[in-house]
Amino acid sequence: MDNLAYRDEMRYEYIHGVPVAMSPRPATNHTLVSFNIGRIFADFFKGKSCTAFPDGVDVHLDDDNWVIPDAMIVCNPNIIKQDGVYGAPDLVVEVLSPSTAKRDKSEKKDLYEKHGIKEYWIVDTANRSIEVYLLKDGQYKLDNVYSIYPDYLLKNMTDEEKSAIVMEFHPAEFPEMTVSLSDVFDGLI
Repeated sequence: MDNLAYRDEMRYEYIHGVPVAMSPRPATNHTLVSFNIGRIFADFFKGKSCTAFPDGVDVHLDDDNWVIPDAMIVCNPNIIKQDGVYGAPDLVVEVLSPSTAKRDKSEKKDLYEKHGIKEYWIVDTANRSIEVYLLKDGQYKLDNVYSIYPDYLLKNMTDEEKSAIVMEFHPAEFPEMTVSLSDVFDGLI
């Protein structure tokens, strides 16, 4: 007997007018990190003019391109509609999955750049890292890569090297927000 509670419903994004199937069920670590980032954003923006969105909200960049980021921040209330966001968010986050990593690092990165999304994060749960890209003169430049170092690397570092490790950062678009790597990657299995 078919259990309706476990029936997978395919989700699609459209890139250059072509439907691209997304995984109907992300892996556990993907879901945890998306939730953690969404919570960090929601806590910070509570009562403020920008809106934090978790996974599941459609972003209509134009007639041929609509995507579903893992998290985003939108500061222009005029582009927020009942059925999604119509225009460029201020910050977009994609959490890598085996099935989406190439697309997130190439096609979607190019698409976000073309549509003027000011800040783009690519989060890698396997390496516990965040690549931050900033839009400068219409092109993304890698601003930084923030990583949690595994114990086997830490034990071979000097105290000076350990003190240089950055465990939290401030998004360029929202410098008053602090993002802790331990909060982003909390609970991973």
